[in-house]
Amino acid sequence: MSDPARSWHAVDAIAVREACEAIEYGLMDAGAQGTETNESDSANLVVSGYFDALPEIENVRSTLIEALRIYNFSPASLIELTTRNVPDRDWLAEWKKDWQPVEVGRFIVAPPWIESEPGAVATGSSRDQLVIRIEPGMAFGTGTHETTRLCLKAIEKYFRGGSFLDVGTGTGILAIAAAKMFPGARVEACDTDAEAVLIARENARLNGVGEQIDFSVGTVEAQTSSADLVCANLTAPVIVGLLPELLGATCGRLILSGILAEQRDLVQSRLLELGADGFEIEQDGEWISLTV
Repeated sequence: MSDPARSWHAVDAIAVREACEAIEYGLMDAGAQGTETNESDSANLVVSGYFDALPEIENVRSTLIEALRIYNFSPASLIELTTRNVPDRDWLAEWKKDWQPVEVGRFIVAPPWIESEPGAVATGSSRDQLVIRIEPGMAFGTGTHETTRLCLKAIEKYFRGGSFLDVGTGTGILAIAAAKMFPGARVEACDTDAEAVLIARENARLNGVGEQIDFSVGTVEAQTSSADLVCANLTAPVIVGLLPELLGATCGRLILSGILAEQRDLVQSRLLELGADGFEIEQDGEWISLTV
């Protein structure tokens, strides 16, 4: 229910149409509780991020510019940035209405506010499918993004139990998927964002696997325990920097995602330098995953 005494703070970013996804990603990374996109003109869009406290606009701008860089857009793709107050109209509930279950192989990713089993109701899926309920909060990974889908498909294909390491866990969705597949597996997950780790822990608890996953704040290091399957859904530059540690922590297969198709050579060349070859590449839209 809306609170007439409360207002939200909107940051409106006018950007070139092609950069829409980068701007959405950047606003969420800056702390927005949700985003919506509207037409501006034939070439541009207005992407609005909704914050429960007024953000520092220059911090938001720098986060957006970094997101544009990750997506290979120039800073000029962000045309204008403004703020405004928005009376509470329970927009978060309206946003939640639009988020429906996503089916990825045997996984069905569903929001917690859909109470029925979405596999049986929405897709008629078989009983061996696994429902993962994710409360997105301010972390990245609701199952709707191509990079998350690529990782889930690879986990279903390659994970056979034993041990699993999720580097850059975000909402915890990949670690939760591994724990649900094999309740006896050793599952570890880390993220450099302490708030994301809190959200991931809560999502794991929501899915009944809170005791199965060891979450920590940080990243993969030389002393990280090796795992049968390591998954790193990050960005290409971060992956390239971490590849020695990621390969060192892998005693089976390594899944790399968060890589734009045009960044494939960047990651592949570094893998070859480190003596890794025989990649399997999958693509979803403009994104790819590499399994080593």
